Amino acid sequence: MNQTLKECSLFLSLMMIVFLVGCNGTFAGAHKDANYLVPAEEASWIRDGDPIVFENESWYPKDDIDVLVDDEVYFLGEYNGVQFFVEKMDVRPYNRLYTKFAQNRFRAFAKQRHD
Repeated sequence: MNQTLKECSLFLSLMMIVFLVGCNGTFAGAHKDANYLVPAEEASWIRDGDPIVFENESWYPKDDIDVLVDDEVYFLGEYNGVQFFVEKMDVRPYNRLYTKFAQNRFRAFAKQRHD
């Protein structure tokens, strides 16, 4: 009986390992930012309040941030060495532009300053 208990415990342990490895592979990719790089720090011109000029309009950084994954944004271009984006669900005329400053953290930009 003792041998049967050991075999059963070994089988259950093996099944748990297989299950956990399978779950890790499924969930790890779902939360990974693989498409757009995260800068080491936010650009000083953004922190200083300077705008992005896009389509001859100035877009100013706001204190607002949005939590988004890379699959929820569309790359529009680069300004002063910083990639900028729009939400995929947004259509022209855009409401906000975004820059990425941390994993899943995007700074909002608006056409006018709201102080």
